[in-house]
Amino acid sequence: MSQSVLAPNDLEAYWMPFTANRAFKQAPRMLGRAKDMHYFTPDGRKLIDAAAGLWCCNAGHSRDPIVKAIQDQAAELDFSPPFQFGHPKAFQLATRLADLAPGDLDHVFFSNSGSEAVDTALKIAIAFHNVSGQGARQRLIGRVRGYHGVGFGGIAVGGMVANRKFFGSALPATDHLPATYNRAEQAFTRGEPEWGGHLADELENIVALHDASTIAAVIVEPMAGSTGALPAPRGYLQKLRAICDKYGILLIFDEVITGFGRLGHAFAAERYGVVPDMITFAKGVTSGTVPMGGVIVRKHVYDAFMKGPEHAVELFHGYTYSAHPLACAAALATLDVYEKEHLFENARKLESKWADAVHSLRGLPNVEDIRSIGIVGAIDLAPKADGAGKRGLDAMNEAFHRQDMLVRVAGDTIALSPPLMLNENHIAEIVDKVGKTIRAIA
Repeated sequence: MSQSVLAPNDLEAYWMPFTANRAFKQAPRMLGRAKDMHYFTPDGRKLIDAAAGLWCCNAGHSRDPIVKAIQDQAAELDFSPPFQFGHPKAFQLATRLADLAPGDLDHVFFSNSGSEAVDTALKIAIAFHNVSGQGARQRLIGRVRGYHGVGFGGIAVGGMVANRKFFGSALPATDHLPATYNRAEQAFTRGEPEWGGHLADELENIVALHDASTIAAVIVEPMAGSTGALPAPRGYLQKLRAICDKYGILLIFDEVITGFGRLGHAFAAERYGVVPDMITFAKGVTSGTVPMGGVIVRKHVYDAFMKGPEHAVELFHGYTYSAHPLACAAALATLDVYEKEHLFENARKLESKWADAVHSLRGLPNVEDIRSIGIVGAIDLAPKADGAGKRGLDAMNEAFHRQDMLVRVAGDTIALSPPLMLNENHIAEIVDKVGKTIRAIA
């Protein structure tokens, strides 16, 4: 291994995203390589990955079929311009994704990340109403404690204050549904909370305030991930679908985290029996190997754009790296791994055992709530008196430096989402190490 990998000579130049840069550079958490369920530090220490990287490595790390597909594609076709030209794997992948999606979600627009996927979906929603003769429909509805990436559209409909307070009003024509989490009613829930489905009815109040003729779309996560793994309450998504249908509002599911097996299905929409008008995806589509995202769109939305002159561009939107050949090759190989190894089925099979293990941490010091759904777990820790987020940072450092484990933290919440190739031994190891971490920082 090169000396530059083992010991970077300067940490100052890299401005790290969503990171306390000064704290990190005093005690770096460096990763050198990864394989299957594990990361390895540059000095060779083995860490179990309890976060699938960043909710994305659902098939595990450095899987041989995916690695080979990327290598072969780089040697064959490194880049293909996506404007006015195509390459076969882009069309193959779009067909595979449309086949996985429920209902008539039949058309795929590719981007490079979840943030771009969200902004793409919001633009399609507004443009759809324009080409349908309802140009006044420009308002976008998100949800408090929602996360939809870091583009201006995503932070406008998102409901995490820290992600937008420095950046101005972004898109002005937005509103937000209330958050669906209520600890007094939902604490220590396995799966979908029984309380909270009625909160979807708040959309009726937003419609009454703004009038349906001004509202383009509602965007929600089936499980809000980045804010601490908050599953939608039972019946909530079905009610949103019914209200959107009533008023001609498009419904967008942000499945950047929940897509590709995290909740036991290709998409959470299948788990809940709800067909949204659009699904955004990213992360797990390539198991984190090559950046890729996109939007899967229902037939009537796509068809609304296909009515002008055939020689004219129908949607003035796209990215230089849309459907990049390496990303398409990685995604096709990743979908093959999911299918051949039955990883979505594995997630469904292990959900109950995973929930039992995660909820066994109840009663440990400072544990205020635990949630689980699919292969996701969240443990809320009591904040320290001297500042919110400090106990969470302590947990991440303890897990990395002393428990040989990588976890994701959101404030004072430990979020768990290991690769879907996990087995019962992995579950036991992860939960044991999380327990030791919580005790160590008490």
